[in-house]
Amino acid sequence: MQGATTSLAGSHGLMVRLMLGAALVGQVSPRAASAADLAAAAPAPAASYTDWSGPYLGLEGSASGSYGAYEFGPSTVGGRPVPAFKSGDSTGRSDRGRDATTAVGGAYAGWNWQSGPWLYGIEAALDAANLKRPVPSTIAGFGYQAVDPAFDIIRAKTDVYGTLRARLGYSFDRYLVYATFGLAGANARVLANYPDLGTGGLVTAKADLGYLGFTLGAGVQYAITENLALGLDYRYVDLGGSGRFSLGSVPGLGPVTSRASFTSNQMFLRLMWFPGGLTVPPDPDETAPHDPDNGDTGRYSLHGQTTLIAQGVPGFRSPYIGDQSLIPHQARQTTTATIFLGFKLAEGTELYYNPEFSQGFGLSRTLGVAGFVNGEAQKAGAPFPKLRSNRYYIKQTIGLGGETVEVPDGPNQVATRYDSERITLIAGKFALGDFFDGNVYAHDPRVDFFNWSLWGSSAWDFPANLPGFTQGVYAEYNRPEFAVRAAYTQVPKQPSSDVLDPRVFERAGLNIEFEERHVLPILDQPGKVRIGLFSNEGNSANYRDIVTLTQLGVFDDINDAAAATRRPRRKSGGYINLEQALTPELGLFARASLGDGRNENISFTDIDQSFSGGLSLKGKAWDRPDDTIGLGAAMNGLSPSHRAAFANGYYGLLIGDGQLRYGTERALETYYAMNLTKFVTLTFDYQFIDNPGYNRDRGPAHFFASRLHADF
Repeated sequence: MQGATTSLAGSHGLMVRLMLGAALVGQVSPRAASAADLAAAAPAPAASYTDWSGPYLGLEGSASGSYGAYEFGPSTVGGRPVPAFKSGDSTGRSDRGRDATTAVGGAYAGWNWQSGPWLYGIEAALDAANLKRPVPSTIAGFGYQAVDPAFDIIRAKTDVYGTLRARLGYSFDRYLVYATFGLAGANARVLANYPDLGTGGLVTAKADLGYLGFTLGAGVQYAITENLALGLDYRYVDLGGSGRFSLGSVPGLGPVTSRASFTSNQMFLRLMWFPGGLTVPPDPDETAPHDPDNGDTGRYSLHGQTTLIAQGVPGFRSPYIGDQSLIPHQARQTTTATIFLGFKLAEGTELYYNPEFSQGFGLSRTLGVAGFVNGEAQKAGAPFPKLRSNRYYIKQTIGLGGETVEVPDGPNQVATRYDSERITLIAGKFALGDFFDGNVYAHDPRVDFFNWSLWGSSAWDFPANLPGFTQGVYAEYNRPEFAVRAAYTQVPKQPSSDVLDPRVFERAGLNIEFEERHVLPILDQPGKVRIGLFSNEGNSANYRDIVTLTQLGVFDDINDAAAATRRPRRKSGGYINLEQALTPELGLFARASLGDGRNENISFTDIDQSFSGGLSLKGKAWDRPDDTIGLGAAMNGLSPSHRAAFANGYYGLLIGDGQLRYGTERALETYYAMNLTKFVTLTFDYQFIDNPGYNRDRGPAHFFASRLHADF
């Protein structure tokens, strides 16, 4: 799913250099003077890149987009060596509620030098931090566990970072992509709390540490105006190790000594000010259509995007916490960056490849809400930028006649011409949402709605790995009035698995969609209706079976019953999807989807019935024609056997409180997408979720988010 932004205003051009000496040449001959006059009037070709030379200042911040860990060791307790132990974002389910508060922000200054499009520079930054990293209640080798399993024995905290970095970059259009390396320093405090299990008292200790290490990174920035730029900056920081320090004494075991090393992955949103001004290239003329007869061969396509979402939830009613519960009082950040490469191999044959970096986690590690609140939050989240080849496929288009359709260059689309009646065949790796369940008003969490139940038919359990992609074949027959499409793809080997099952002739997913296109006579506005059916066979358990086995005492834990009884089973369902323009600026969307609810969902989320709809309004009425306001609502439900499984402690793809007092999960979302420039959009989003995870004992919860999206 990709989005695109449009322009609010043009950019300023380069100063034109005038050739000198025309008058002197004119004294030689009138003919020479005339030629010189023409040369003087001809402007020099405008540069195709921004000149970033000179000084700059800026502010940067990271809202829960920084992740790190302290490695303690070698350590001793009472003179006895103990295995190394580690702080950081805990991986255990029961520790998610105590994940670190991760906020870093500060100021920086630097100087750039540029030779053509190539840039080199130096930058210094000083950032205040609130990076807290807990070590949970059991430490290997300590020989005891605190009474409260949520108790942190050791907590490490970083307060201030400083970096001095060199930058090497390449400038194109209004963008700069760059790599960095240099020195990094920080302070740290290690706090220890040892419960005395005999007396019930508490022994505390503290150690202050200082670090000096190195940093490596990369980033991208975009010139909004001639003086301001926005950027995303990633840093890997390795602060090395500390000297040996004392950390108090564990009651009954003796004094603690240790060393501590620290590494961190940090993602910053940056605002930069260039007091001397930037020289930016003029916008290309995008009004000229693609015309192969005029030399535009459309042989390749290159586009890119990056999206940063920062989201938080304040406190809400939470009387108990299960392994996959939504946690109150937290903030998280996700970042993606994608390159869209396309090549025309022959007339009608195209090849596409999308490498993508992603970093970060959704709230509660993308758990706790069935209609999850951040569409960019993957179940394959990582604390560091993780590179995946998310799409690679070959596309063959067979023209069958009719009018010629001009298709402009865009993400995963080489500029070309197609017959209006055609057959399209695709084979490779892709997301089913690339071709199915589309909706111009609600389909792309990078530019419109965040909530999973608003940008998709959420009871459609489409086959996919953890980031949402699969491998298979796709076919489409298209006419101006309608289209029919189908896909046969791999399914994951287990529910919510990152590994796709290679046995495609035994276990696979089949998806079919019919799309009708019309113009509503009353309003004279276009619309589409999509009807989809799916039937997936994957390794899954039956809800009724695992509830019965658990209640009979065959298994103590219903999740063990699910794991033991999984075998190839079928999951089927369908959806209806409407998009309808009411005016040129106002559009309506609605979806209804249904899954059979008997067997486990294998890929998307824990929803058996879903209804959603809303409105999307462009800002022409207030002279912001490229801004968008969205308002949507959704209601999700479970089948009776699915409810019973959760009530008995089942953990699904996204949710699980350990028990359940069932209620339908209801969501309300509104957003305002502000188009800052032709390539950059800033969005503010609010969501209200009632009964998160279908649990009337939890919530309601309020979610606040901002999103920065840039593309080219």
